[in-house]
Amino acid sequence: MDPLAGSYYIESLTNEIEMRADDYLGKIDAMGGMLKAIERGYVQQEIQNAAYQYQQAVDHAEAVVVGVNRFAIDHEKAVPTQHIAEGLEQKQVERLRALRAKRDAKPCQDAIRAVEEAARSSENLMPRILTAVEANATVGEISDAMRKVYGEYKEAVVI
Repeated sequence: MDPLAGSYYIESLTNEIEMRADDYLGKIDAMGGMLKAIERGYVQQEIQNAAYQYQQAVDHAEAVVVGVNRFAIDHEKAVPTQHIAEGLEQKQVERLRALRAKRDAKPCQDAIRAVEEAARSSENLMPRILTAVEANATVGEISDAMRKVYGEYKEAVVI
């Protein structure tokens, strides 16, 4: 049983949330939709404003962050830093070269080309990506094929 079922107060809060959500979505629709809002930097600005307001609340102890502004430990244990062995990068580069040398180049290139063609159409990319992986295409090669079509996301700087 819900002891607050039908409560005027709870209903009024629910109605207020709904009204604010509708107003917010209406504002985005008035801009021409979410894509236009993103292109204009509105969404990024909203995220930045929310982050700033939250940080202000944390700094003024209006928002509690356990371990940061409440219930902090006086003496923290040092977190061990992961150290990567000197020759690991070179070892990985050599493994990549060996993979490219031993794989059958034609099926791999065909599979990568098929990923790019699928990206240009409305076709499902996953079967083509899986085929490319099975042909020993690298993540970078597959990603490059999709970047040719979709480009690369550039964050809009909003001040």
